[in-house]
Amino acid sequence: MDQLKDKMTPYITKEEVQEAVRRLAQEIEIDYHGKELILVAPLKGSFVFMSDLARNLNLKVIMDYVYLKSIKSGQAIEIRKDIETNITDKHVLIVEEIIDAGKTLEFLLKRLSANRPASLRVASLLDKPARREISLKPDYVGLTIDDRYVVGYGMDSEEKGRNYSDIFTFSM
Repeated sequence: MDQLKDKMTPYITKEEVQEAVRRLAQEIEIDYHGKELILVAPLKGSFVFMSDLARNLNLKVIMDYVYLKSIKSGQAIEIRKDIETNITDKHVLIVEEIIDAGKTLEFLLKRLSANRPASLRVASLLDKPARREISLKPDYVGLTIDDRYVVGYGMDSEEKGRNYSDIFTFSM
């Protein structure tokens, strides 16, 4: 049985992914030393990255999830699952697997800011600035990539490929 990755080109190895996760965890630990940190992962793609990042953090962490869906061709965003943790006066880190256009992330930042967290930052495993439609720069970036469609490590193609340890791209 063919797998999706059989039709794709390896792009980032699992070792490169794990090295980026470890480096990000070290940067985050320096900034949040001695503080409790609430990690918020937008579902579905960020769950793998948040899990690995949390295991690499030597901090007290709380993990929560939000599920947002773009509707009407990206003109509106629907909240299908909101966070359950009270983030008022708490340190919050949104954990994204990839940032491209940034519209959904901008919505989430505004939404969480309304709860008056002590700090609100963004960590992204992959940053794709060539696709950015708004002015937004993540606070922590694992790897910057060019404009290509990637699958694996939580990212999917029609819900397939999220379970791959490596990251693949379609041949160009």
